[in-house]
Formats: sequence, C-alpha cells, structure tokens
Amino acid sequence: MAGSARYTAILDACVLYPATLRDLLLSLARDGLFHARWSDRIQAEWVRSLLKRRPELGEAALRRTCELMAQAVPDSVVHGWQSIESGLLGLPDANDRHVLAAAICGHADAIVTFNLDDFPADALAPFAVQAQHPDDFLLNQLDLHPIAALKSVKLMRARWRNPQLTALDLAAAIEKLQMPLVAARLREVAELV
Repeated sequence: MAGSARYTAILDACVLYPATLRDLLLSLARDGLFHARWSDRIQAEWVRSLLKRRPELGEAALRRTCELMAQAVPDSVVHGWQSIESGLLGLPDANDRHVLAAAICGHADAIVTFNLDDFPADALAPFAVQAQHPDDFLLNQLDLHPIAALKSVKLMRARWRNPQLTALDLAAAIEKLQMPLVAARLREVAELV
C-alpha cells in the first residue's frame, strides 16, 4: 500500500514490549481507528528485549505473537526503510534512525513512543511526522472515536481469560505503564468497558 487514508502511526519497540499496551494499540488498529505499522527491526527489538527479561516465554511463542500481529493488522510491516536510514542525521541517537526511516517509508503521521526526547520535533518536521507519547496518542483515539474505541477496549478485555481483568484492573495496569490520562478516562467509563 502506498499510503493510508487513515491516520498512520509507527509503533516503536518500547510501546510493543508491554503486552497490555501492545494489545490495546493493536485492538484499536484492528478495529480501524488508525493504521498501525512497524518494521521487522522494530519487531525484533521488542522481542529481543522481552526475551532478555523473560526467557521463559520462549522465542517460538513470541515469533507466533509477531505473526498474529501481522495478521491482525494488514499491511503493518514496513519494507524498504533500510535504503534511507543512514541519511537521517538529525536524531540524537543514531540507533533510532531506523524508526524514523520506517515512519517515512510507511507514510506515517506519527511515531508512538515513550522516548520523546529521542525524536525531537525539529528532526521530524521535514518529514511531516510527530512523536507522540502513547498516553496522548491513545487519549486522542478515545476522544476522536469514543464509541468505536470503547467497544474495541471492551472486546479486548473480554478476550483476556488468564487473568480476566475488570475495567478498573485494566485502568490500573495502564496507569502502571505511565499512562495516567488514559487510565483516568478508563476509570470514568468503566461501566462501558
């Protein structure tokens, strides 16, 4: 796909690493609220980090998770970013160039990341890309598409069986992930999710 009519966001490895946040983002994307994208390198980065911390999860299980992610969100994996990565010199850390390269090649409007300092606005502006904290990004989704977003969250929570979480448990889990605004919103509408 050359581009998307929907708002498109590159999901950085740090937002794919926590299972709860990954599921929330992909649930909203699967339900058409935005177009989620990532590269194989971003995928490998969060998998490697998670296996380092939790080797008992197993590489095969996480490889399966990656396959399911790609199935849930069509046209999610960005290709061809490698050819422009080395030319992107405006970021504080050269190790983040691949994320911006994926955003450019993936026609993204935003990079969703906890690491906002790694993606300064002046470095992203020439490419019409913004860095957004997941708390702001998700709150925007809840504001822009309140009924569809709440339905998506409710369906996601219903899929969870082990452990099954109440809406307030989900809000607490989201707050632990440094997203107080989304947690507060979920508490406000707990009876709907």
